[in-house]
Amino acid sequence: MSDFAPQFAELNDDVLFGEVWSREDKLSPRDRSLVTISALMASGILGDPLLHHIQRGKANGITEEEISEALTQLAFYAGWPKAWAALRYAKEVYHE
Repeated sequence: MSDFAPQFAELNDDVLFGEVWSREDKLSPRDRSLVTISALMASGILGDPLLHHIQRGKANGITEEEISEALTQLAFYAGWPKAWAALRYAKEVYHE
């Protein structure tokens, strides 16, 4: 992305993943992952970004039981089809 949109890439790498995600004294990486997964799913962003963040969430300590429960809870507030899609990604990630 840096060749096509260098400012966007810089903001993504330096600000979002450099500064925001590193503020662990404010919110743990695990909790940031849970918030991010929830926001992506609720927004209907059900492709690679959601898959990536579920993988990142697993690496940040979200358990299979926690992701399953969170996505089930979200189904009632964000939509059943979105939760269904997100749960398929989570199943793929946690059963790799």
